[in-house]
Amino acid sequence: METTEKLVQTWMASGREEEIEEIVSDIEHDRTSLTDVVKALGEYLTAEDSNVLQKGVELLSLIVAKCPTGKLNKQSVRVLTAFFCGKLDDMVTVKPALHGIATLVSLPTISPAEVTLIIEGIFQHVKMRALVQDIRFKVFSIIDTLMAYHRDVLKSYGRRFLDGYIPLAEGEKDPRNLMVAFAIARVLIIEFDISEHVESMFNILFCYFPITFRPPPNDRYGISSLDLKLALRNCLNATPAFGPLAIPVFLEKLSATSRATKRDTLQTLVTCLPVYGSALARVWARKLWNALKLEIFQPVDPETEEEALKATQALVKTIYADEEEAMESNEDMHGLARDACEECIQILKEPEKSQAKPATKVLCTFLSTTPSVAKYAISQAIPHLNQLFRNPDEASARTATLFLLTEMIKATRDSAAKATETNSALSPYKDDLLAVLTVGLKSQSTRNIALSGLNALCSATGLLSDEEYGYVVHNASELLERSREELDESSDLLIELLKTISDIAPRHVVEQTLPILFSSLPDSAPARTDGPGREKCWQILSAVAKLCTQAELFENLVIRLTTKLDLLCFPSSEQVAAIAADPEPSAAYAHMILKALYQALASKAIMKHVDIAKYLDRLVPSLFNVFVSSAFLSEERPMVASEPRLIEVAGQIINLVVQSVPLQKQQLYAASLSQALLEGDVRSIAYGFQKVATTRSLSIFNEANTPAQRNILHLLASAVIALHKEARLSLTNVDAFLDMLIGWTLTVADNDLQKLSALHIVSSIVNRQVDELLSFLNNKLELFQAAEICNQSLSLDRRRWAIKAWTWLTKALLVRKHALAMSFTEPLYERFNDEAIAWDAAKAIGEIPAADKVLTKANHADVKILYVQRYVGVVLPRLIAFSKDGENPTKQTASLVALTSLIKSIPKAAYAHEIPSLIPLLLRGLELPDSEIRSNIIDTLLVAAEGESPEKSLVAEHSTTLVNTMLKNSKVQDMPSSRVRISALRYLAILPSIVKYEVLHPYKATLLRELAVVLDDPKRSVRKEAVIARSVLFP
Repeated sequence: METTEKLVQTWMASGREEEIEEIVSDIEHDRTSLTDVVKALGEYLTAEDSNVLQKGVELLSLIVAKCPTGKLNKQSVRVLTAFFCGKLDDMVTVKPALHGIATLVSLPTISPAEVTLIIEGIFQHVKMRALVQDIRFKVFSIIDTLMAYHRDVLKSYGRRFLDGYIPLAEGEKDPRNLMVAFAIARVLIIEFDISEHVESMFNILFCYFPITFRPPPNDRYGISSLDLKLALRNCLNATPAFGPLAIPVFLEKLSATSRATKRDTLQTLVTCLPVYGSALARVWARKLWNALKLEIFQPVDPETEEEALKATQALVKTIYADEEEAMESNEDMHGLARDACEECIQILKEPEKSQAKPATKVLCTFLSTTPSVAKYAISQAIPHLNQLFRNPDEASARTATLFLLTEMIKATRDSAAKATETNSALSPYKDDLLAVLTVGLKSQSTRNIALSGLNALCSATGLLSDEEYGYVVHNASELLERSREELDESSDLLIELLKTISDIAPRHVVEQTLPILFSSLPDSAPARTDGPGREKCWQILSAVAKLCTQAELFENLVIRLTTKLDLLCFPSSEQVAAIAADPEPSAAYAHMILKALYQALASKAIMKHVDIAKYLDRLVPSLFNVFVSSAFLSEERPMVASEPRLIEVAGQIINLVVQSVPLQKQQLYAASLSQALLEGDVRSIAYGFQKVATTRSLSIFNEANTPAQRNILHLLASAVIALHKEARLSLTNVDAFLDMLIGWTLTVADNDLQKLSALHIVSSIVNRQVDELLSFLNNKLELFQAAEICNQSLSLDRRRWAIKAWTWLTKALLVRKHALAMSFTEPLYERFNDEAIAWDAAKAIGEIPAADKVLTKANHADVKILYVQRYVGVVLPRLIAFSKDGENPTKQTASLVALTSLIKSIPKAAYAHEIPSLIPLLLRGLELPDSEIRSNIIDTLLVAAEGESPEKSLVAEHSTTLVNTMLKNSKVQDMPSSRVRISALRYLAILPSIVKYEVLHPYKATLLRELAVVLDDPKRSVRKEAVIARSVLFP
């Protein structure tokens, strides 16, 4: 007891937390009790000095708050409740008393008697308007807790509880308190009998509508205007009793000029009308429709119009939902829906007028209400528009009429899709619709709209028959035979229509459309001088690439295009001489064909089509056969398929197919790839029309081989990098194979395609098998750097490719967050002092974390999350430190290069925290002579400027340097690269949005003079950016 008294006295003097903790510990370990604490506090709890009394009650409430629940038995809770309630009538002690009560109401030992005492104490003694926010919040929290755990006790109070609570909540303004008050009010409205308090509850809630609160900047409480709106809305729609009082308020608010008020009112109407019921909605239907109609036909903005349409939909649905079973025919439709439809149809008699579109939107909205209203709206609108279109006296309005008809079709389709129904409402009119839309195809002015309408009609579930799909395809295919100039604007919509049908009835597209498209493609390439011919070929190939993603169509595409490719790559004897003299047209045409195949395949891969895998046996062998055979035959004559750009696209196709192949089949295919790589036996992966590939051995790594044969490594690499970890190449010694590939890259390979292909294989294998290759990697760390990268006796090109090999090894380790990744990065810093390769090593630092198309999840590589962030966290601070070190200019310059390379390769979020220290360094980097580096820096500055404002500008202090540097980089005599000139002008154009006017104003004359010079730039794209920059800087 003495100890407790001393602790209480010490706290009363110091107010320290330690004494409270010690008292609570003593209670917990039975060294004292709450009774002893109250006795020790005796003189303080009855003191006449208000400060002493307040501190005494506060100490007791703090001890109770921290006291273990087990020490607060029923008797203790009863006594404490009575004590704290007795202190509620004193403004000095009300705050600590409420804190104590807040603890007690959450205890399981509190009884209904104490709950009653607390409620009576609060209602009788707490004067909310005299209290500050945090105390009022405590009152609401206490009631909220009681509502959660003792709701039956509060209900037993009957009307007395509401009589006490309503004055308590009335007039509250603080958002933090309102969030709790609204939650309490919703429970009261739903679960308590408020029949005698409807108007009172309405008054204390609707006084807040609409919410106009805007949170202050950097609000630490995180309460938004939307939070309050939703909480209040949940109260307003909690009972139908509010309806008669609420509707006049909503109508009044809709007439307000504030757009935010209109939108809030409309959104609230949407949630309230279904609750208020159909009877009330019918009574107010005409007045509500008149108010909503104004917002639809004369909208203040598109958002408000959209909300008004939703409110109209809710109103109609509420009125007619209960009458659905009684609606047997259109004659049974009465009231608002009939009147509104008649109004809209009257407007649609002049479809070219501005009011026609809003009227159509209203009718489209009716389609998502009830089936009977939807059926009625369709029966009124579609025949009317059909008749208008056919009327020769209304020929001038056909375009507008067809547009409105198309909107109706789309709305009907979409509403049926949401309701998971068939489009039976359109069935009676589909013949007329098909006829009208088909007529619309014939005229250029209505063709685009007709195509859009047909697309909507064809995508409507269960509407058209198979024969009708065939009829649409027939008419669409006829359009394909029109001249390119006539069809130019409609081609995308036409392909989209055919694509929609191909997903439902592909047979018609295969039989009618594809023959027209493929017959338009020549078997031989257009001549070099035939520009229109080449353009036509590309347009047709682009069209079939977009169209032929469905399984049956894609199979047809593969057969047709691979046949064309064979004819191009292995021409007849009559064509050989002409192609040998000028192979470029044929190579360009072959490239188009391969690109079309790749685009179609890429679209299928995005859509995760399962049929891609089967083309490992149908498409991939044909491609290998074409290119391997061409590589052998290129020894005798020039071959079209020996072009590296063709091999690159073919590699992309092979990669996509192998990616999609299941593991078991990949394992078998990996064995065939191994035979081709190690033994030169391509018979199991390359077969087709040409037999030369199956009769000769392809020894890629033999130095005596031709470059054309070595280029085939790219196709093999494209397949290898897509293999699963478990689908391994059949290698007896992986270390030796990787060493051979790296050595071949540095000594034998004679172009970038071959070298990168070899390095991709190395990187892919290391990424998947790193745990088995530690000796190989350690050997590289110890010997490769000294032998290849640091060896100044070697050629500069070989050393640079050694750095690239090092980069790909490091990438393989980094993406899987292997510990050796940072060890491989370290030697690159040491090369910053080597003037010959310093910049190459610096660029490699940035290339290591850059995204690539080899080490990806799609290629089944081992890729861990956040590997970029981990790398940047280690590398970026070091580069910044090196860039600031002026003692070694070579190293400092290389560090700037590394910085620009790194920042280009990573997302802004990874370096955003370092932007203030990066900007001065980036500005220094703009003095480097490399145009690619300058372009990267300016692009980085553009990205960094996103989200900036003149008030919080990071570049304002550098405005002089920025203006002068960007102007210099925008002039052709100072900067040959058009890419840099364009980036510099774009940065000048955003300066007014991130730098204050008074900062930029001194440079006005300079900017005007220099930009006038740029307006004479030889590149049109640069001149365009100069005009934009000038108009932004000097509006």
